[in-house]
Amino acid sequence: MKKNIFLAAGLLFSMSTQAQIFDIIKSAVKDKTGVDLNAPVKTNGTKTTTTTTSSQTNNSSANLGNLTSTQISSGLKEALSMGVTDGVKKLAITDGFFKNEAVKILMPEKLRKIDTTLRSIGMGSLADEGVKLLNRAAEDAVTEAAPIFTSAITSMTITDAKNILLGSNNAATSYLQGKTQSQLFSAFQPKVKASLGKVGADTLWKNLISKYNTFTGQSVTTDLNEYVTTETINGVFKMVADKESGIRNTPAMRTTSILQKVFRAQDGK
Repeated sequence: MKKNIFLAAGLLFSMSTQAQIFDIIKSAVKDKTGVDLNAPVKTNGTKTTTTTTSSQTNNSSANLGNLTSTQISSGLKEALSMGVTDGVKKLAITDGFFKNEAVKILMPEKLRKIDTTLRSIGMGSLADEGVKLLNRAAEDAVTEAAPIFTSAITSMTITDAKNILLGSNNAATSYLQGKTQSQLFSAFQPKVKASLGKVGADTLWKNLISKYNTFTGQSVTTDLNEYVTTETINGVFKMVADKESGIRNTPAMRTTSILQKVFRAQDGK
């Protein structure tokens, strides 16, 4: 019993001594560094969470700089308007499609064997004329795109604009495509049909297909109207995407003050 009492007393004395030593150390640290070791310490998890949130907020603000929502929206709308205007202008002229390899409309895949056959029997010029007239129809019809695009651009929201600005190289074009694809097809189809008749493409292609079917004993058909409509729309979006990418990546193409201000903000995204 006495032995236990002595052990307990020794332990208490030891703990008391250690406490005194710790107090001396804490006092010395506070004197030298100003750090109070007795003050409550926040957990690492809390500090990390706070830092991360602050960092994310600062990055977002830094990317957008001092731009207002109205400026962002105006800049994106101007970039898209320029892309559409320039694209349609370049396509809606003679050879706008035909001599632009990026958007040239080729012979429909289902009819490419006709091309091979015609060339094998010395009628390659007829096949070439058929392809040229498909492109002439597209050049004639493409002006229908402008008012549909204008409506979609005008309806762009502030949220749309912010997401587009910090998006990929063709984020604005993708937005436009999602908003207008079905409208464009509906508007283009009758125009393309009229254009195919206007430039004589429908008559020529009926002749081409008839000659091929007679020569081979086959029965090949295709919907030229749907094909040319789809390819015309694809060509317009290709031109708009090229313009958007240029404005995003080439400061010299930012030809207005709002374009310069807005797209400078996305340079460091």
